[in-house]
Amino acid sequence: MSGNSFGKMLQVMTFGESHGKAVGVVVDGVPAGLPLDEGDVQRELDRRRPGKTDVETAREERDRVQILSGVFDGETLGTPIQMLIQNEDVDSEPYEEREGKPRPGHADLTYKLKYGHVDYRGGGRSSGRETVGRVAGGAIAKKLLESEDIDVIGHTLEAAGVSLNKKVDLEEIEKNVEENAMRCADSEVAERMREAVMEAREEGDSTGGIVEVLALNVPAGLGEPVFEKLDAEIARALMSIGAVKGVEIGLGFESAGLKGSEVNDEFELGEGGIIPETNNAGGILGGISTGAPIIARMAVKPTPSISKPQQTVDLDKMEETEIELSGRHDPNICPRIVPVAENMLALLLVDMMLRSGRINPDRFGGVK
Repeated sequence: MSGNSFGKMLQVMTFGESHGKAVGVVVDGVPAGLPLDEGDVQRELDRRRPGKTDVETAREERDRVQILSGVFDGETLGTPIQMLIQNEDVDSEPYEEREGKPRPGHADLTYKLKYGHVDYRGGGRSSGRETVGRVAGGAIAKKLLESEDIDVIGHTLEAAGVSLNKKVDLEEIEKNVEENAMRCADSEVAERMREAVMEAREEGDSTGGIVEVLALNVPAGLGEPVFEKLDAEIARALMSIGAVKGVEIGLGFESAGLKGSEVNDEFELGEGGIIPETNNAGGILGGISTGAPIIARMAVKPTPSISKPQQTVDLDKMEETEIELSGRHDPNICPRIVPVAENMLALLLVDMMLRSGRINPDRFGGVK
């Protein structure tokens, strides 16, 4: 196992390094007959693409996708779909100058200790650039979920210590998230977030935050009762995103300080059958979906690339030294993690839908 693949029935393998020739993904397990073209994928990649606002890295990549296989006459073939995205705006000079000096907070040291021979330019395989392939694959998953009336949407709850404290409805999220740099559901809070992020950037520092992702209209019954619980699989999927250091479902850690009477979701009869009055469980009980919206939140650490002096070790001389980073880095990664998190959740949900037979694995729209 190389750790470069994800999923069981919908299998995704990303490839490429930050400063290599290209990045991309191979997606296997997509049913035949799904309408798909490069525009479907490009829309998601454009949401993740860097260089759009002042709270993102200045690296300007067009991220134009090429579908190399698995699609014919505008429909999937049921065979592996390979997608390629060229790296165009690469500047490796800053990394050449500090080769052998692992950056604090990055995977430089652990990759070197594990593999010995590494691509140190831009973080290589450990770079956030790897998520391009996830988003491209997730675009296909989102199309499959749309056919089942399942929506996946994310937004920034907190960034640089500025929080969205009010409860927002889905219309507000859908309306505002794509219209501000921080992808926050409240445009006024988003501007305060942006100001706090830029203030830290001026000091040569970076910030983190919290991203929330929701899945709507997920049918009840997804997930297994023991080792493949839906919430465990969600945590695994979201924790595989490089900057994510924690995941909670529903009330999450808040429930630790409450009483059972405050946490339990009582049941009532609704038009669709038995439904919970509240959704503190985040749409999952006993590892199985309830039919209520799935709610997951991620703790996103501050971007490790900062321009303040930091201590490290020169691996060639085996002596302590100081390092100051220059280059193009996100001062806060939350806005760009939003589409990545959405697409990782979409990939997982399609995999689970295929496993349970709710999506026909052979033909799109076929008999289930």
